[in-house]
Amino acid sequence: MCKAVAVAACLLALAAGPAAAAPKRLLVLGDSLAAGYGLPASQGFEAQLAAALAAHGTPAAIVDGAVSGDTTAGGRARLDWTLAEGADAALVELGGNDGLRGIDPEATAANLAAILDALAARHIPVLLSGMYAPPNLGRDYAAAFRAVFDRLGQRPGVIYDPFFLAGVAADPSLNQPDGLHPNPEGVRRIVARILPAVQKLLAEAPAS
Repeated sequence: MCKAVAVAACLLALAAGPAAAAPKRLLVLGDSLAAGYGLPASQGFEAQLAAALAAHGTPAAIVDGAVSGDTTAGGRARLDWTLAEGADAALVELGGNDGLRGIDPEATAANLAAILDALAARHIPVLLSGMYAPPNLGRDYAAAFRAVFDRLGQRPGVIYDPFFLAGVAADPSLNQPDGLHPNPEGVRRIVARILPAVQKLLAEAPAS
């Protein structure tokens, strides 16, 4: 029973009901595309994604695991210490720099598979966002590179987004002058397109 001096506090607590669950922690393991290269922090992918999730009633705490210039090997090497902060779900956006450097697609596949294995071992569901190789590397390389993502995207526990830059790549109005990195409007379009997949991912993720 509540003491007289605490009646008001008790009534307020009862009216408020159960405490709201803490936002799920979403690791974004990526390269410059996720890190928001060339943009103010507020206009980068992680900030715009967090804002969109909150606006749609799915707040999330973003764990920043995006490093400009990173390859799949780099993402694999730093995954353990990145996960030290904890994560309930992960968005993996890596591979663009592998393609730009002409890295053997089998090496890219091995690195991404190791990342997915490590996340699966921790029971962390994954959204894997794919990438295309630059056309100047030839059809054979492009096909082998593309097959890496298509194959890994079929894994159990993985939600597959075939192309991170879908609808934005090669459009000058949506990219910075380098032609590789989205401008704020390009990022907004990426976030709007990928948002339903991220919401699905977070819905499937058990709270830590």
